[in-house]
Amino acid sequence: MRLPKPFFRLPRRFDAARLRAEVAALPPQAWAPHPNGIPGNTSVRLISAQGGENDRVDGDMQATAHLAQTPYIRQLLSSFAVPWSRSRLLRLAPGAAVPEHADINYHWFYRVRVHIPVITREEVRFHCDGESVHMAAGEAWVFDNWRLHHVVNPTSEERIHLVADTAGNAAFWQLVGSGADAATPNLSIAYDPAADAALLTERHVLRGVMNPAELELLVGNLRGELIAAAEGIDSSLRLSRYHGLLDAFVRDWRQFYVLHGEDATGRGEFVRLRDAVRNASQTLGEGLAIRTNRVAAHQVLEGRVLRVCLGEERHVPVKRPAVSVAAAAPPVRSADAACLSRPLFIVAAPRSGSSLLFETLASSAQIATLGGEAHWLVETIAELCPGAPGIDSNRLTAAQATPRVKDRISSQILEHLVDSDGAPPGAGRVLRFLEKTPKNALRIPFIDALFPDARFVFLWREPRGNLSSIIDAWRSGRWRTYPRLEGFVQPWSLLLPPGWESLRGRPLEELAAFQWETTNRVMLEDLAGLPAARWTAVEYDEFLRSPEAVVRRLCGFAQLAFDPALAARVGGVLPAAAHTLTPAQPGKWRRNAALIERVLPTVEPTWRRLAALAVERPQAQNR
Repeated sequence: MRLPKPFFRLPRRFDAARLRAEVAALPPQAWAPHPNGIPGNTSVRLISAQGGENDRVDGDMQATAHLAQTPYIRQLLSSFAVPWSRSRLLRLAPGAAVPEHADINYHWFYRVRVHIPVITREEVRFHCDGESVHMAAGEAWVFDNWRLHHVVNPTSEERIHLVADTAGNAAFWQLVGSGADAATPNLSIAYDPAADAALLTERHVLRGVMNPAELELLVGNLRGELIAAAEGIDSSLRLSRYHGLLDAFVRDWRQFYVLHGEDATGRGEFVRLRDAVRNASQTLGEGLAIRTNRVAAHQVLEGRVLRVCLGEERHVPVKRPAVSVAAAAPPVRSADAACLSRPLFIVAAPRSGSSLLFETLASSAQIATLGGEAHWLVETIAELCPGAPGIDSNRLTAAQATPRVKDRISSQILEHLVDSDGAPPGAGRVLRFLEKTPKNALRIPFIDALFPDARFVFLWREPRGNLSSIIDAWRSGRWRTYPRLEGFVQPWSLLLPPGWESLRGRPLEELAAFQWETTNRVMLEDLAGLPAARWTAVEYDEFLRSPEAVVRRLCGFAQLAFDPALAARVGGVLPAAAHTLTPAQPGKWRRNAALIERVLPTVEPTWRRLAALAVERPQAQNR
C-alpha cells in the first residue's frame, strides 16, 4: 500500500523474550521455503487460506496449527483488532538478503504489512526508497512496500520477524498516524496466560469478473504514475498510446459488464479483451515505468489487474518479486519440455479430498505443479468453455484437443510451472508435472488426447461424506462457478456435468447427488477405455487412515521415489487442505443425514462399482 513516507514505527511494545521462546519451541519442519525460492529465506505460516500450508493471499483466511502453538503471538495480533490476511514468521539466514523489489500485485493495493521483529541485531537494516532503519526486537513497524525495498542480514545469526498483512481499519490508521515519534507513549502488551485471544481474519475471494468500478480505480491509479523511462518523441508517443490502450480497456470492460454481468455466456468476450490488452501492453509498455518505484508498466498492469480481473486466475503463480526497470533481472526461462513426459493428473468428483492428496504429492522435490488448481489453463480458451459451440458443460473429449489447443496448453504449463518450493524449475531441470483441477474429472479423453502418456490417479470418496461436503459447498457460496444458468434461480456451484439441464427446479440434495454420481460414473467409463497401467484408484478414507501406505503405492504406480519430503508430509497428522471448508470429524455427514438418505438409492449402483475397484483391478491398485 502506498504511504506518505517509507517507514512508520507504531507506539506499541511487545515482549521480545516471550516471542523468542514461542518461536524456538516450533518444530524444524514448521519452516517452509520462501514461495519465490529466495535463498536463505524461510517462513512459518500462521494465518493462511483455510489454515493450510500455502502462501495464497485470497480465500478464507484461518489460523494454522502453528499459530495454535503460539498463544502470545495470537494475543499480539488480536490486540490490533483488525482483520488479518496472510501472516507468517519470516526467517533470514545469516548472510542472506531479500533482493530489492516492490510489491505491486492486487493484494498490496489495499493492504499493508506489519513487522514485529523477534530475533535481530543492530546491524540488520531494512531499506526502503533510499532510507534505512533498524527494527528492534519487540517493536512494531509498517512501511511503504509499493516503493523499492530490500533487507540485508550481514550477521552470523538468523533474523526472524513476525509479518502480518492487513487492510486495517480507522483505529489502526489513527495508530499509524500517531506514530512512535509523537508524544504518544508506547503501550506495552504483556503475555496473559488466562487470555483467550479472538482473531479477526479475512474472507476475501476474488469475483469471477471484476466490477468495472474497481477496474477503473486500479487502472486509473496506475495511469497517474506512468512515466517514460527516457525522454524523446518516440517515448512520448508510446506513453500517449499506452494511456489510450488503458482508457479503451476500462470502457470496453464496462460495456461487456453491462451486457453480461458475471454470466458465464459472456466470459469469452472478457477473456478475449483481457488477452488483447495483455498482448498490446507487452509491446506498447516497453520503456514505460511507474514513477514511484520504476517498475515496468506492464508488470504492474499484469500483477494488479490482468492476473485477477477474471477471478479464476487467482492461483497463477508469481514467479519472482517485481524489480525496477533499471535493475531488471533476466526473464525466467520456461521449464524443460521433458517435464510434460508422463504427467500425473488427479481426477475426482468435487469435494472428495483431491486437494489434500494433491498438496501431499506436490510436496515432493520430484514434482512440479501450476501452484494450485489451474482453471485458467482451459477456461482462458473461449472455445472450450460452456456456451461455446458444441460445449454445454465441463465435459471435453478428444475432439476438442486440436493441435492449436495442445500447443497453447503445453506452452502455458511450461511457462507457469513451479517446483515444490514455489520457484520456476527452469530449463534443464526435469520434474514430473502434477495437476489437479476438479473439472478435469470430466475431461479425461481430452487430457488423454493432449498427453497420450499421461497417468491418472482416480480418487473417490464414499457418497455420504462426499454428498454432505458438496451440499455444504453450495450453501457456503464460495465455489460459485456459473452465476446464471438458464432455468436456475441460484448460481451454480462446482463443476458442471453433462445433463445438468434436467436439474432445473430440483432440491439441493438432488443437485449434489447428480454431481457425485455423474462425475464418478463418467470417470469410470473413461478410465475403462485406457490401458490398466495408466491409471490407479485411491479411496479417500483409505488415504486418511494410511497416508504413508497410499503414498508409497502411488509412488510405485508413478515411478517416483518416496523421498524425504513425502516421508515428512505423511509421517504425522496430515494438515488441512487449502480448500477445506470445515475441519474433518467422524460422522460429520450426519448433520445432512435426512437429505442424503433421501437420494442415496440413486447413487448406490455407482457406489458399488467404486467399492469393487480394489477387487476388480488388484494389479492396478498394488502396482
